[in-house]
Amino acid sequence: MKRILITGGAGFIGSHLCESLLYEGNEVICTDNFFTGAKENIAHLLGHPFFELIRHDITMPLYAEVDEVYNLACPASPIHYQHNAIKTIKTSVMGSINMLGLAKRTGAKILQASSSEVYGNPDVHPQPEKYHGNVNILGPRSCYDEGKRCAETLFMNYHIQNKVRIKIARVFNTYGPRMMMNDGRVVSNFIVQALQNSEISIYGDGRQTRSFQYIDDLTAGLKLLMNTADSFTGPVNLGNDREITIIELAEIIIKMTGSKSSITFKPLPEDDPEQRKPDISLARKELNWEPEHDLENGLIKTIDYFKKKMKI
Repeated sequence: MKRILITGGAGFIGSHLCESLLYEGNEVICTDNFFTGAKENIAHLLGHPFFELIRHDITMPLYAEVDEVYNLACPASPIHYQHNAIKTIKTSVMGSINMLGLAKRTGAKILQASSSEVYGNPDVHPQPEKYHGNVNILGPRSCYDEGKRCAETLFMNYHIQNKVRIKIARVFNTYGPRMMMNDGRVVSNFIVQALQNSEISIYGDGRQTRSFQYIDDLTAGLKLLMNTADSFTGPVNLGNDREITIIELAEIIIKMTGSKSSITFKPLPEDDPEQRKPDISLARKELNWEPEHDLENGLIKTIDYFKKKMKI
């Protein structure tokens, strides 16, 4: 049994990771400030004798004795991370400093959930880990993009200078149950709009591409990365390498929900990436990992979740 701290543990990804690690026989400490996390995501774990919930904001120091840390805390959808841009970048930068300090004190291994957003609007396709990105450092998304890039720098410097055992995962678009209905992400937006038979809003012409991975594939990849030898730090891409256009995604969801929704087009937000597809050859080699869930099967489970949440 390991004692594992998960920051942002009541969020979409964090709650699935809490559940998985707890049921594998570990002691799990979940911290969250509940800006985008929700108690309902982890309510079914609260009675477990080896699960502990702490309301905490990681921009402030935290003291705990742990063996591993998964640092997931940070709002991840534009509608939320742009709500308070300064707080977003503080969460990535000061939060990383605080969690790295905890790992340094305790000798814990620590994993940073970075993001495909470090690649910005890429001019290399698909995106390998060696690509340095194309980020607008003054744009509306930069509080998140640059926060994640700085977090990676901090992790590597703590590793080199202080011998902290680190892992860096670059997480690509992830979907599944426990996504928020109002988080502004394309999968949840389309499903909610389709189930309501309202217009499907596509920003831009719909020809921009994304690659979507199901939540269970991501949690498996994060755990495999954490358990690699200390000599392997990453960064490593975790994502599904099936690339589709946004308009194709909308058409799939309309068909799967039996919706009467039509599609409407709106202006593309500034700095929205035109292409996004991970090169996952490093994850295949070092983690023996690749996504197992295809898009349609994952969407079935996600649509069922939203139907129950919307009482349809």
